[in-house]
Amino acid sequence: MAVQAFPAIAAVIPAAGVGQRMQADKPKQYLRLHGKTVLEHSVRPLLALEAVTACYLALSEQDPYFAATGLTDPRIVRVNGGSERVHSVFNALQQIDAARYPWVLVHDAARPLVRVSDIQLLIERCLAAGHGGILATPVRDTMKRGRQQVNCTVDRTDLWHALTPQFFPTAALRQAIAGALAAGVAVTDEASAMEWAQQPVLLVEGHSDNLKITRPADLQLAAFYLEQPR
Repeated sequence: MAVQAFPAIAAVIPAAGVGQRMQADKPKQYLRLHGKTVLEHSVRPLLALEAVTACYLALSEQDPYFAATGLTDPRIVRVNGGSERVHSVFNALQQIDAARYPWVLVHDAARPLVRVSDIQLLIERCLAAGHGGILATPVRDTMKRGRQQVNCTVDRTDLWHALTPQFFPTAALRQAIAGALAAGVAVTDEASAMEWAQQPVLLVEGHSDNLKITRPADLQLAAFYLEQPR
């Protein structure tokens, strides 16, 4: 399916977090990576899709860093972020006209390496299935359960690492998140809200280098990946 055949899509990027585990002087999405901020790298693949005609960035109201980025694309809409990731996503969803944008991509601000081809594949598979889904990679390592000591080995046969973007019908996602929050359910990603609402979630295998910047070593690894042919 060609990109031009996609319906109008809105993108949401929750970028109000402070990234305490990075131990940096600014939020991780504003750290520099090959001359640009992590956030700029994360937004770029979404804006590379012609079908994405609006990109909602959920930022802290007191964000002093965004103005210095190169994110000046007219499709970008700034909205207020929330206390947690889910609240930022929900705030953005409330600003989106589901009639105009029936589908929405939600992507982490600190995933600068996602490939445009993976996003296209996710969209194609979900539209063909008629319901939402996520990029993910199968677990390859032996999995252990425990704290300081191993309690048991976990069967990895059906285990996946959840990635982003995640792609869902806009109205259904907004309703699922609202319901989960009202019920006091922990919403760790968009798929978890849809799972709670008993909606199907497609698994679409993406590339394993679509890593999330969480700790200092991740930034170094991301810089290495960006230097490789992709």
